[in-house]
Amino acid sequence: MAHIHLKNELPGISGLLFDFPETAKPLCDLAETLLRKPHSLTSGERELIAAYVSHKNNCNFCHSSHAAAATAHLKDDYELIDAVLADINTAPVSDKMKALLIIAGQVQQSGLAVKEEDVLKAKNAGATDAELHITVLIAAAFCMYNRYVDGLSTWSPKGREPYKEMGKRMAEVGYLRTGQ
Repeated sequence: MAHIHLKNELPGISGLLFDFPETAKPLCDLAETLLRKPHSLTSGERELIAAYVSHKNNCNFCHSSHAAAATAHLKDDYELIDAVLADINTAPVSDKMKALLIIAGQVQQSGLAVKEEDVLKAKNAGATDAELHITVLIAAAFCMYNRYVDGLSTWSPKGREPYKEMGKRMAEVGYLRTGQ
């Protein structure tokens, strides 16, 4: 049961966005910018970062919904997500993506946890300053989103199935809410 009364039965951040449109617009605009606007990292890679950070934060709703969006973008059936969560170092992603995910995990712990040698490793693997920037910003933003969702104890469906359509919609339509 949510810590506050919501006038809807939508799960996770969806219910909060519906009931609080004044904060919904900037939150959706930020997600749209971070995850879908043109960038050298694909939307699938950026959704993977969001899902990874949300998993590390134990935020079931955000992890599940963004993992579903990543799978929709990447035309994958969770094998990549599962591999990244099992062990970044052996996951079938580029060395650059491994390095960026490690940095995202450090940001999830603390911005001060990002180590210069890991930034250098990412750069040596081909990461640009813009890719480092978006990685850190996605990780930081998803710490906020995760704490928003879980701090108000919104409900979250269990399993992957309830998120598949949501992830597909996020990948195809995005985060901009109608009427905003």
